[in-house]
Amino acid sequence: MLRKNFLKGKLAVNRYVLGTWSILSSPLCVDVIASSGVDFVILDREHGTASFETIVSAISICENHGVSPIVRIPEATVGEVQRALDAGAHGLHIPNITCTSQLENIIELAKYPPLGKRGFSPFTRAAGFSAQNSREQLSQANDNTLLAIHIEGIEGISHLDEFLKYSELDIIFVGLFDLSKSLGVAGDITHHFVYDGLKKIAEKCKNCGKIVGTIATSPEQLEEFLSLGINYITYSVDCEMLLQTYTSTVKLFRRSIR
Repeated sequence: MLRKNFLKGKLAVNRYVLGTWSILSSPLCVDVIASSGVDFVILDREHGTASFETIVSAISICENHGVSPIVRIPEATVGEVQRALDAGAHGLHIPNITCTSQLENIIELAKYPPLGKRGFSPFTRAAGFSAQNSREQLSQANDNTLLAIHIEGIEGISHLDEFLKYSELDIIFVGLFDLSKSLGVAGDITHHFVYDGLKKIAEKCKNCGKIVGTIATSPEQLEEFLSLGINYITYSVDCEMLLQTYTSTVKLFRRSIR
């Protein structure tokens, strides 16, 4: 990617960053979110329904606001990785990584030689649509692309020490909802089993100088996670934020007309 990666620049100077998830597959919704001042938006292709045409539009919108567009792919395949990065995504989120062979596959697909085997075409949005940018793209893209893996279960936690040895990996993201399922308290992300697991992961990551992230679903959680030194936080999801706002307004209205 030739464009500036706003998010990597902030993380490089130890900034705390805030983002959210876009699952509604609407570039206009992404435009609204990016106007708010968030640091990044994760465009969700695992649980969302966005086509790559929609993803490209959303990426462009984010960049126009100085917000980093990140794509969560459903799985680490050549097609998913290649298209997201060629479209100009500033980084990738990859769900449910449980072993180093999966991580090495991600690095191989997402990085150009000598770090990986990513396929190259200069005629992409990421490379400025021109062969004249070939050398610049090949020399800059590896450093300019952010990689985040999700730890979502006991197996992933058991390999954390191994994951932390990979310099190509930027972020360990703890998926609290899937982690709660793995720990036998499905859906209860405030359970002490889940929090204890998050705290241990956060402590190990900080000791190794690796960025740790997770999702907060309330202002109280947001403050608690910040107190743990978690510096990469996604706050809720676009659909829930929209639903909560309208639901609270409707409740206020119903009370006021009684």
